[in-house]
Amino acid sequence: MLDRTIPFCNTIMKCSDYEYRDVELPDGFSIVSYQPGFEREWAKLECAIGDFDSETEAERYFVETYLQKAELFPNILFAMNKANDIIGSCIAWQDMQGINCISSLHWLVVDERYQRIGIGRALCTAVMNIYAKHRGLPVYIHTQPWSWKAILLYISLGFKLQKTDTFSHYVNEYEKAMIELGKITTEEQYELLKRSSEE
Repeated sequence: MLDRTIPFCNTIMKCSDYEYRDVELPDGFSIVSYQPGFEREWAKLECAIGDFDSETEAERYFVETYLQKAELFPNILFAMNKANDIIGSCIAWQDMQGINCISSLHWLVVDERYQRIGIGRALCTAVMNIYAKHRGLPVYIHTQPWSWKAILLYISLGFKLQKTDTFSHYVNEYEKAMIELGKITTEEQYELLKRSSEE
């Protein structure tokens, strides 16, 4: 479970250089595009980690935000286990930066029972491959210190912490975020975060 006692600070990341790569999954696992009904499974995943107060609220958010344009459905990806249960999701999306559309990686989530086996990395890779194929770089992420493990994953895929840049409506809180990240990461991890920061 995410430790939400860690203070929330808007943390912005950006990947400007990425090349298509193979998606690696454990045997029997797969990644598929959205199909009708998957919004209910997404809602369960997000409620389980505390992002919404109820599955009804989460499902309504998903429908209102992501299901209004049919051409976007292939960019909503889900991970499935050997029994074809949905165990994770990640979304390739377009946010705004002023009047311009900006590529962004949204809502990476993996069922706690299937974490640390490469599912999150596979989902992120699959989303980034969409952008690589359609020349959608740079790609932004909005995150927060309590997702520090995901931040380290994003860095391994080529994302950089942004000291000043931002997108959509987010106010970049880099300095505050780094203070909090310094409290919860190892010295080696924190040095990596600093090396992976850019103006």
